[in-house]
Amino acid sequence: MNRMIMHMDLDTFFVSCERLLDSRLIGKPVLIGGITDRGVVASCSYEARKFGIHSAMPMKLARELCPEAIIIRGNTANYTAKSNDVTEIIKEHVPLYEKTSIDEFYADLSGLDRFFSSMKLAEQIRDKIVDKTGLPISFGLSENKTVSKIATNEAKPSNRLKIDYGKEKPFLAPLSVRKIPMVGDKTHQTLLQLGIRKIHTVQQMPVELLQTVLGKNGRMIWSKANGIDRSPVVPYSERKSISTERTFDRDTTSIIKLKAILLAMAENLAFQLRRGQKLTSCVTIKIRYSDFNTYTLQSAIPYTSADHILIKKVLEMFDKAYDKRLLVRLIGVRYSGLVSGNYQINLFDDIEETINLYQAMDKIRDRFGDRVVMRAAGIEAKTISRFNPFTGEPPPLLANRRS
Repeated sequence: MNRMIMHMDLDTFFVSCERLLDSRLIGKPVLIGGITDRGVVASCSYEARKFGIHSAMPMKLARELCPEAIIIRGNTANYTAKSNDVTEIIKEHVPLYEKTSIDEFYADLSGLDRFFSSMKLAEQIRDKIVDKTGLPISFGLSENKTVSKIATNEAKPSNRLKIDYGKEKPFLAPLSVRKIPMVGDKTHQTLLQLGIRKIHTVQQMPVELLQTVLGKNGRMIWSKANGIDRSPVVPYSERKSISTERTFDRDTTSIIKLKAILLAMAENLAFQLRRGQKLTSCVTIKIRYSDFNTYTLQSAIPYTSADHILIKKVLEMFDKAYDKRLLVRLIGVRYSGLVSGNYQINLFDDIEETINLYQAMDKIRDRFGDRVVMRAAGIEAKTISRFNPFTGEPPPLLANRRS
């Protein structure tokens, strides 16, 4: 049986949400993100993109490119709520779907053509999303994730595109190699230096040659360029979570010690989220006292994987839950409501230097271990054993390492 995979992407999602609140923004260049010159563009309207503006661009540069742009700080709680509305509609109509980010989805419609046109079903889902939420959305339909995702991007804004079986390679051939998912700026520059600009050039190359140039990613890029992608649609579940806890050798009432350990837990789990390309929407803390009574406090938050947001939330919750009169035997932190998504921090508040700092620290942690770089306030917890909650693998040994 041939597969039929649908990819859906909400068009300029943050901007579209703001336009639902203020119709005066329609048709105007809009920037969502940090409102100061040191801020970063989180999203921009198509009208703003005509000036060369794109996501993650410094706000100062964006202002210079388009002085008349309307700048909005943004409201992540509102965006999360709208994303959940869309998720519920998709959940009602398809047997298997995957939510890969706050505004992007896959659905497996394989086998439905025997009873009902998969294209008609896809259009019905899209029409219902537009009707019920007011948000524009585009979709692509093909036999695999890669081709469907590229088709969606070609269909935008607010449109759809189906690539029939056997037409994958001809569809991809004239497109820029930059259109291939996982081809970032660095890989794109490498390909350009080799004179490779269009996907059809990659299609004509021996896979061994591309692998020699790009390493293990070369074979994957070659497969995607040829319309080959066997990756499945992974069922989405809000119940997935990661957590860590510590039982003390001696029960304690030291606020300094407890907060230091909670901070380190929150920081480390945030790094694990980013390494596993996950975002969390729910934070829980756990406190067990010396009499073995256990208390938990849970809080829903906008999707994030940023240390400083999660640490602040964890410490706020601890202040609410902690009974200073009792000795503490165990404390723990859990992040749940996880969704897959690329590295994402709070672009509405953070400056460009903050983003660069996160990326630099994560690179060091990936190379030397996830406890080699940490906030000074969390030093108290450095002896806590750690593991990758997505793979179960222990961190690299730090003995005899030189930074």
